[in-house]
Amino acid sequence: MSDREIRTILDGVLNGRELAVDDAVRLCTVNGPELHALMQTADELRRQQVGDDVGYVINRNINFTNVCIKGCRFCAFSRTRRSEEGYFLDTDEIVRRAKEAHDYGATEVCIQGGLAPGQDPDYYVDLVQAVKAAVPALHVHAFSPEEVKFGAELRGVSIAEFIVELKEAGVDSLPGTAAEVFDDGVRDKIAPGRITTAEWTEVIRAAHAAGVPTTATLMHGHIENDLQRMRHLDYLRRLQSETGGFTEFVPLSFVHEEAPMHMRRLLPSLRPGPTANEVTRLYAIARLMLGATFRNIQVSWVKEGVNMAQAMLSCGANDLGGTLINESISTSAGARHGQFQSPASLRRIIREAGRVPVERDTRYRTLRRFSGDHVPDEETSLDRVSNPDATFGSYSRLIEDNRFRFHLPVATKG
Repeated sequence: MSDREIRTILDGVLNGRELAVDDAVRLCTVNGPELHALMQTADELRRQQVGDDVGYVINRNINFTNVCIKGCRFCAFSRTRRSEEGYFLDTDEIVRRAKEAHDYGATEVCIQGGLAPGQDPDYYVDLVQAVKAAVPALHVHAFSPEEVKFGAELRGVSIAEFIVELKEAGVDSLPGTAAEVFDDGVRDKIAPGRITTAEWTEVIRAAHAAGVPTTATLMHGHIENDLQRMRHLDYLRRLQSETGGFTEFVPLSFVHEEAPMHMRRLLPSLRPGPTANEVTRLYAIARLMLGATFRNIQVSWVKEGVNMAQAMLSCGANDLGGTLINESISTSAGARHGQFQSPASLRRIIREAGRVPVERDTRYRTLRRFSGDHVPDEETSLDRVSNPDATFGSYSRLIEDNRFRFHLPVATKG
């Protein structure tokens, strides 16, 4: 593809033209000066669409169980019901973690887990009610579309009915995970038996119709190709134009080190995650394709690392996600970037990128806008945590903790 063709595509986007899938695929191959031109175009669009503010949320992840009836080949987090590393946090412990997060200044708790066998049909609703009763001010961002489908089946109700029940119980938003790539041929290879594209969409549409916002994700760097990624972005763009219910888009790099499909060499065409240039191109193209409707493009520091996350702030991203406090899914897959970033650390990363830090809530409403200057901010209790693993616990300690060992309920044993 010639420099002139690239320039024509990028100029067209800057002039308000929608980026077509075919042109997006062409941009997936740029390198050198053309890649820099793509990055600069994405950065300029970001400036026009959302300005220089970069958001973050003070939140805590609670992955309440790693026991799952599914066998997704990319997932190193899940364990079978007989695994010695299988855990299931009881409701009291989940509530304790939520209260502790709130005491440290968190405004959101993200609750997700495996699909454990033997769960009570009322489990999801009862859990949210318990968290909300203990900490009513905390935003509950909970349950992937896969979990919603599973919970609806447990209760014997439709997905739409179950989402209304979750909303009434206190769920404020859903994570749009379990999206992987919207190509069921790929999905069948990396996660046979997992939720389909149509089922994921049914959950998302129902949530948006009920007034429950969601995120949107894409997992890349495994066996998918450029066209499949770009079709995924286009699919999200069209869905957002219909519902307006997505708060942000989050690209998620495949972490391969401990993934079963890598360890067992299950797929000959499997890649060991995306390259740095592939990550850069995806963030930039996401801004070009989605920025007019999504506005917020979030970079996952736990997937990409702090340095790469900071670099993506110059390639279309405008959000660094959250403090996390605990993180089990990426950590179990081999990610080496830790499970916690203090608010002060996130602000430093943002300022060093030449941008303005903004503490936000889950719905992207500004809670506090900080100076862009490199001046000390007032230290918080969360900033003073010197050893987060000792303070909040870690995944490695959790899977060894006999207090939370998973036991199949007696009534379901066979």
